Amino acid sequence: MTSSLPAPTDLPTPPVGRLAGPGLVIAVLCLGSLSGSLMQSLVIPIQSELPRLLGTDPGSASWAVTATLLAAAVTMPVSGRLADMYGKKKVLVVSAGVLVVGSTVAALSSSLAPFLVGRALQGMAMGYVPVAISLVREVAPPERRAGAVAAVSATLGVGGALGLPLSAWIAEDYSWHGLFWLSAVLAAVILALTALVVPGIHDEHPGRLDLVGVAGLAVGLSSVLIGVSKGSDWGWAHGRTLGAVVGGVLVLAAWTVHELRHDDPLVDLRTTVRRPVLFTNLAAVLIGFGMMAQAIVVPQLLEMPAETGFGLGQTILQAGLWMAPGGLMMMLFAPVSSRLITTVGARVTLAVGAAVISAGYVVALALMAAPWQLMVASLVASAGVGIGYAAMPTLILDNVPAHEAGSGVGVNALMRSVGTTVAGAVMAAILTSDTVSLGGGVAIPAEGAFRLCFLVGAAAALAGALVALLVPRRPAAERAPRPRAAATLRPSAAQS
Repeated sequence: MTSSLPAPTDLPTPPVGRLAGPGLVIAVLCLGSLSGSLMQSLVIPIQSELPRLLGTDPGSASWAVTATLLAAAVTMPVSGRLADMYGKKKVLVVSAGVLVVGSTVAALSSSLAPFLVGRALQGMAMGYVPVAISLVREVAPPERRAGAVAAVSATLGVGGALGLPLSAWIAEDYSWHGLFWLSAVLAAVILALTALVVPGIHDEHPGRLDLVGVAGLAVGLSSVLIGVSKGSDWGWAHGRTLGAVVGGVLVLAAWTVHELRHDDPLVDLRTTVRRPVLFTNLAAVLIGFGMMAQAIVVPQLLEMPAETGFGLGQTILQAGLWMAPGGLMMMLFAPVSSRLITTVGARVTLAVGAAVISAGYVVALALMAAPWQLMVASLVASAGVGIGYAAMPTLILDNVPAHEAGSGVGVNALMRSVGTTVAGAVMAAILTSDTVSLGGGVAIPAEGAFRLCFLVGAAAALAGALVALLVPRRPAAERAPRPRAAATLRPSAAQS
């Protein structure tokens, strides 16, 4: 199915006076997206304790992270498609409701199976994020659109950064169940605010949901991501790893054929292979890799025993606190990204953000001797994430038809998730390939392994910058704001 692209400047604008407090709407969408992304890192501080807490083995407990990752990866493009079909507000409300249910199930769990169900539901709530990004552009005034998209996009990184110290503090000082009760309360607040504050917009484009496409994407994508994420544990040459990856690729190949033949596909692949969208999504994989590498490596280096000579001997909570300023840096640089998008365009802004992430790793190579030094490196990389993550959805929204906005942003978010998953597998492989013995059969990554991780992260982010520059340049005239037609709004629950 092919579609003619409307000019990006033809996007509707809420008429003045019809949408009360656009700043409040933007704030709610930011808070909802932040809450969804927070779930990604919620269990990391207690991951080593989960086998004892849930009465299971470490391999099974590791699915507490994997289940959330897989559910989020599959759900984001599906949520985007549903938002295009049935309206963005409806999908936002449902996603917030799923987060309430998932958090409550996890909070009540004391065994593995129900806990994994709750974690998977929390991952599904990540569908809120791409829909919020596509909606905020429609409800924000013209002069605030770039900044609003930047702010919501930055929450993808901020949630993970803030989640580490928050969850470590609650887990250390209170019950681990408190993590999920807090999440449930926060989700309930988000559900109420989304229902009451976010306006309903006549943005539906009726169609048929491609259920075969949903199933194919879920099976194929899950198989590949499971193989990649578990490769270090199972062994890269193990039959389970190869079977999962190869089987997933074959399913995705069949899914591609199905999508190209379908008259109303889940993902319009003809749109995704257009040069602006294709290179933006490729850059998203590389930049997602670059962002996640430091989130994996820096905490391990901070928590490594000082007796090693290069470890910094920090507790989990201390490591989280050293990382937390990075989340704030992402938010602080969202307005910078907005200004850059307006002046030099999203293409150059994305490249600048990726280059700054790469510079953060170079700083880490030079500054590894103290926690504050790694914090400085993390702040530099986080500034790049704040700049780059805001530019990606802008490029997507500028280059997909209006009726595919949610799906387009969802696929882009999926590409970032693929990058973070691959980063986890690559960093694990590097850290286990060069180890030193602490005695008693205990081996830890060598200092050289950490340095190699920083080099790989820098190279991936720099490659992302180069790919971003392959996105076609848009004429300056197309970037200039013009008057736009009024949108048709439905009264929100608070207004009706």
